[in-house]
Amino acid sequence: MTAAAPVRIAMVAGEASGDLLASSVLQGLRQLAGAVDAYGIGGPRMSESGFDPWWPSELLAVRGFVEVVRHYPRLWSLRNRLRERLLAERPEIFVGVDAPDFNLGLERSLRRSGLRCAQFIGPAIWAWRRERIERVRAAVDHMLLIFPFELELYREAGIAATYCGHPLADQIPLQPDRASARSQLQLPAQGSVVAVLPGSRVSELHYLGPAFIETIRWLARARPQLCFVIPAANATLRARLDALLAAAPLPDQVDLRLLDGQSHAALAAADAVLLASGTATLETALHKRPMVIAYRMAPLTYQLSRRLAYLPHIGLPNILCGERLVPEFVQDAATPQALGAAVLAQLDDDANARRLHQRFTELHHQLRRDCGRRAAQALLELREAR
Repeated sequence: MTAAAPVRIAMVAGEASGDLLASSVLQGLRQLAGAVDAYGIGGPRMSESGFDPWWPSELLAVRGFVEVVRHYPRLWSLRNRLRERLLAERPEIFVGVDAPDFNLGLERSLRRSGLRCAQFIGPAIWAWRRERIERVRAAVDHMLLIFPFELELYREAGIAATYCGHPLADQIPLQPDRASARSQLQLPAQGSVVAVLPGSRVSELHYLGPAFIETIRWLARARPQLCFVIPAANATLRARLDALLAAAPLPDQVDLRLLDGQSHAALAAADAVLLASGTATLETALHKRPMVIAYRMAPLTYQLSRRLAYLPHIGLPNILCGERLVPEFVQDAATPQALGAAVLAQLDDDANARRLHQRFTELHHQLRRDCGRRAAQALLELREAR
C-alpha cells in the first residue's frame, strides 16, 4: 500500500505563546494524518514537533504602535522574503499563528495567489479596533479560535471559524501539585513563594523589569521570609534580568531564585504571582493561583491603546470570567508600593484564594477541548476542500 502524501503546511508563529499553539497543531496533524512537511517561522517547541524553521519566531516579538514603527523596515523585508519563498514552495495550507499585524497582510497576498489560509488566534476584535474583522475576512479562509465567545463574532461576520479550546488548558493539570513543584525547584516546602513574571518580550522587560525588581525589594522589607522565583523564558531574557539585578542589586538576605524556563513549575510552586499582562495570566489562572497583573508600555502606545479599547480589563482571567477577579495596574499605576501591597493582599486572603480556585477551575474545564486535534481536523477539512 502506498503511504499517504505528507500534509504540506507553512506556519508563522510569533514568540513563545505562538510557538506553543503551533506545536499543538503539528502534533494533532501527525496524530490524524501521519506525515507532515511543515516549515516557515517558528520556535523550539515547533522544531521538536518536526517543523523546519526558516527563521526563528523571536524575530516577530514586537508589541505596540511605537515599537512596530521602529521595527517596520525589518519586518516588511522579512515578510516579503517569506512570501516569495512560500509562493515558490506552494504549501497546501498556510497557517498564521497569532502575530496578526504580520500574518494578515501576508495571508491576504498568499490567498490572492490561490493558497488556502487559516489564522490561529486573530486580532482581539472583542477588545479593541473591531473594524479589523474586515482585514480578517479578506485574508483567511478559516479562523481557529481559542476562546468560546469569539465564535459568534466571526459567524455574524460570515467568516468560517472553529472553536478549538486552548492548548494550555489541555497541557496544565486540573490540580497542579505545589509540593512536587517546590521539590523540583528546590524551594522551601513551607512558607510563602511569590512567582514574578515580567514578560516574555524584551520590550516588556524593559518597561516592567525595574518596577518588578523594586516590588521584590519592597515586599522583602515588608515580609522578609518571602521566597521569590523569576523564570526567564530564554537566554536573552535571562541575560537582561541578570543585568537589571546587577544594576540595582537586592540585599543578600532576599531569597530570590532566577530560573531558566520552568515557568509552569514556578506557577505551581507559588502562593501568589506578580506578572505582566499576556498569555502568562491565563497560565496562572489555569494553575489556580492568585495574581496581580501589571503592564507598562511606551507612553504614545498607551495613549493610542486607551482610545481604541472597549473592555474595562486587560488581564485574560478578568476578561474571560467577565469581572475584575484579580487586580490590574497599568502604566503609572504600576508602582512598587501598589504592586507590593496588592501581592500581600493576595497572599493573606484565604477566602479569595478559594473563590479564585473555583472560578479558575470552571474556566479550565471550559477551555479544555483537545485543542491541537480540533485545529488539525479543521485544517485537514480545509485541505480537502481544495
